[in-house]
Amino acid sequence: MSTQEINRRTVDPAAAEMLEYAESAKMSTAWDRYKAQQPQCKFGLTGVCCRICIQGPCRIIPTKAGMDKGICGADVYTIVARNLVRYIAGGASAHSDHGREIAYTLLAVAEGHAPDYKITDKDKLMRVAKRVGVETEGREVLEIAKDVAIKALEDFGKYDHDPCTWLYTTIDEERKAKFKQTTIAPTAIDRSIAQLLHQTHIGVDADPVNIIFGGLRAALSDYTGMSLATDITDILFGTPVPVLTEANLGVLDPEKINIAVHGHNPLLSQMVVYAARELEAEAKAAGAKGINLVGICCTGNEVLMREGVPTATNFGSQELAIMTGVLDTMIMDVQCIAPGVKDICDCFHTLLVSTSNIAKIPGSYHVEFKEATAMEDAKKIIKLAIEQYAKRKPELVKIPPYKKQVVGGFSFEAMMDLFGKINPDSPISVLTDAIMAGEIKGVCAFAGCNNQKTVHDDPGLTIARELAKRDIFMVSTGCMAGAFAKAGYLSSEGVEAYAGPGLKKFIKRLEENSGLKASLPLVFHMGSCVDNSRIANLWTAMAQNLGITVPQLPFAASAPEAMSEKAISIGSWVISMGIPTHVGVLPPLEGSELVYGVATQIAKDVFGGYFMFETDPMKAAEIIAEKIEKRAWKLKILKETAEKYNSSLALVYEA
Repeated sequence: MSTQEINRRTVDPAAAEMLEYAESAKMSTAWDRYKAQQPQCKFGLTGVCCRICIQGPCRIIPTKAGMDKGICGADVYTIVARNLVRYIAGGASAHSDHGREIAYTLLAVAEGHAPDYKITDKDKLMRVAKRVGVETEGREVLEIAKDVAIKALEDFGKYDHDPCTWLYTTIDEERKAKFKQTTIAPTAIDRSIAQLLHQTHIGVDADPVNIIFGGLRAALSDYTGMSLATDITDILFGTPVPVLTEANLGVLDPEKINIAVHGHNPLLSQMVVYAARELEAEAKAAGAKGINLVGICCTGNEVLMREGVPTATNFGSQELAIMTGVLDTMIMDVQCIAPGVKDICDCFHTLLVSTSNIAKIPGSYHVEFKEATAMEDAKKIIKLAIEQYAKRKPELVKIPPYKKQVVGGFSFEAMMDLFGKINPDSPISVLTDAIMAGEIKGVCAFAGCNNQKTVHDDPGLTIARELAKRDIFMVSTGCMAGAFAKAGYLSSEGVEAYAGPGLKKFIKRLEENSGLKASLPLVFHMGSCVDNSRIANLWTAMAQNLGITVPQLPFAASAPEAMSEKAISIGSWVISMGIPTHVGVLPPLEGSELVYGVATQIAKDVFGGYFMFETDPMKAAEIIAEKIEKRAWKLKILKETAEKYNSSLALVYEA
């Protein structure tokens, strides 16, 4: 890969430097494998390849006799719809299983079976308990925690037909009515996923609209699992508050033992943080100056938000952290760990440690992580890293000198606390008043991973710069937050460089009243991808404050480099909530005009939210800004009319 070609693949200077190194050392990375896969199958790209039964695969060509339908007679719209919603099932299963593990751990803590964990945020426990209907008056904390855990676990397999608790206690009345009307409110997470797989089995459902509604039901199960996971993680480890840290490969320290936590589940990574503190002396005894923990992907986001652990990199460039030659151990839990990291580890001294029985890579070192022996297991892994330090090869050390300051830790509660410094009686009004006054135009939320079909990190950075110029307030989660972190957008550097006058004034006003030692960022980091429920809390609070529905709100979402099944599932529940959602990589649905039309147009009429597919970041920024500004304009007109006639706002969707 030439230098010119590398510059077309990533805008991260640290990643570019490591790709040049990989090229000279003849090491294969995700970029090389993507290039080797070209051209990719057009049947797969458009969603018209059916592999649901073993009569196929059937490849559909609508204009060719005999190939215009599958062997069973399934039309192209059935095939595309089935393929699409099975992505949703996969994504929902990943997020909800994460949530299940967190809920089981809370139950184990309450019953005394997980001695290394504790209830850290009792106030949040009480708030959640009250919201989900658990009695708190005169009861012990662990009794309440047990009932909350059981309530959460019931959402996975309830026997009744009432909607999931963590869905209906976190959304407004209008959305409840909408989900009831469209019959997509899940009654149990596991059932909605299993039912969707049944529904899309050969010989069952052939109606594309009905299939899509089944997909949306599973997507709302995804939201439910994410919501309860975030709540319980906060209860166990603390609700994030603003922290100051750094990001990019320059956070690796050649004089310390470097350990990367990688994946998504904080049950392990949080224990690694605690264990590393206790074993600092052992690290120094081994000749290092201490232990340096860094994060990759969303487990990195979890410990960044709560502990200020620096972020090394995000999904797309995870292999490159190993190439620095100073990463002694990479600890993986579940989700988003590329199997290719093991091949790179083999070129260096880095020990790859798997910890979950459902996430193993051949050749890695496995330490089964159990909640009952959490600290013991975490210490075992840290000691393995200390042993690896002695195997480091100085001649292979190459750390790109790039890192940026990061101000993170903006949970929903932290955001309300920040706004509350200006208006303690109605914190969310600080944001909504700024929109109604025209100081800022609205809000955009960024999420999603990296995708080799794009220029690494560039789409999100480009869109954020353009929206900032237009005075749009921005929040982010997941690997997009990682991209912003590495580029300086999670610090005041981004504000000074890109914020329009209204946005800059708004952020500076928050900063002046914040009481924080650090300046506020251009984009506010709200957590891991499972924490997208925090963003939903934000838009729900805004709509309730304004007395409108979510589909009227000047709020949009963007997944500039959407990659995984989880991204499709998240995007699906976001549009069902009423939020227009940009996706920067075309999912496999272009093979059916009907399914494409449902996603981009009919969804708007039914739910108020819809997908906007645009691969050009500049055009995407224009589209997102236009949607937000149109809603803001319409909201002001409605408010002026309501005030003129002394009536409430009309509850109508954005046109």
